[in-house]
Amino acid sequence: MFLLNWLRRIERVFLVCTFSLMVILFFLNVVAREVGGDMASSLSWVEEAVRLMNLFLVFGALGIALERGMHVGIDTFRDRLPAGVRKLLLKVIDLSGLIFCVYLVWQAYVLVQFVLRTGQTSPTLGIRMGWIYLAPVAGFALLGLRYLLSLTGFIDRFQPNDSSEEEAA
Repeated sequence: MFLLNWLRRIERVFLVCTFSLMVILFFLNVVAREVGGDMASSLSWVEEAVRLMNLFLVFGALGIALERGMHVGIDTFRDRLPAGVRKLLLKVIDLSGLIFCVYLVWQAYVLVQFVLRTGQTSPTLGIRMGWIYLAPVAGFALLGLRYLLSLTGFIDRFQPNDSSEEEAA
């Protein structure tokens, strides 16, 4: 569990830092537009940077959201099933989620390779677009890891969790 707690901490730090940087950059961009002049034109890259950071923010949060039970799901039917059938259904859900994530990681990786070969760069940042396409690779890999951990019983993502306990970990 040490590695899982370490991963959770890294994910949270990454998400908080990314979101904070997005807010700071947008704030500076708004101030620069109000002040005007050369400062506003020198920050033309901010909107693109924030948009790209948002991709990493969304995909980076997939695993945490699944583990905390924050993904959309229909639990009314599931919760009314008998315990044995429910347990089997939960394993089928986790297995199908894992298989789907492995497929998506592979497809996203193929897309990264393709876009890197094209040499396409972002308009204002000049970053090779293939690197930006790593966001889905990492996000679906983290999501697949959570499905695997749930499937093998290391985490129970279907139980309501107390966020105060989780923050203490």
